[in-house]
Amino acid sequence: MKKFKFSLDTVLDYKQQVLDALRGEHAVILAQVRAQEEVLEAVWGRYRTYNEEYRVRKAEGLTIIDATLYQNGLRAVEGEIQRETDRLEELRRQEERKRTEVVEAKKETASLEKLREKKLDLYNKEAAKAEERFLEEFVSTTRANQSASA
Repeated sequence: MKKFKFSLDTVLDYKQQVLDALRGEHAVILAQVRAQEEVLEAVWGRYRTYNEEYRVRKAEGLTIIDATLYQNGLRAVEGEIQRETDRLEELRRQEERKRTEVVEAKKETASLEKLREKKLDLYNKEAAKAEERFLEEFVSTTRANQSASA
């Protein structure tokens, strides 16, 4: 019997390549999300440190100019926190979209793999039947030859 050939192997290979590419893109975005989380945490750390310094200096007594400088500095860091938070939210939305794409590609690939498995199973069953018929034919021919020579 001829070798098993799945007619959609090229499509399955293509879908697998697409899935692998999407997984790679998703991994890159996840790394960007984690890096952005670290950036945001660092900015928050700067804000807490600067705010604590301001509170200590305020308790010791500050000039109006120094207090204004601290307040302006805190507002600037708050603006940076907002920008970095917005960037993180955008990256998380991108990650969610890419994860959805990966899930859809995985479903497509899985359905083709399942179809391939069914076709292979059917092929194997037919091959087993063909082998069984061949053996029955062989046994019948052998018996016929033995009875003819007896």
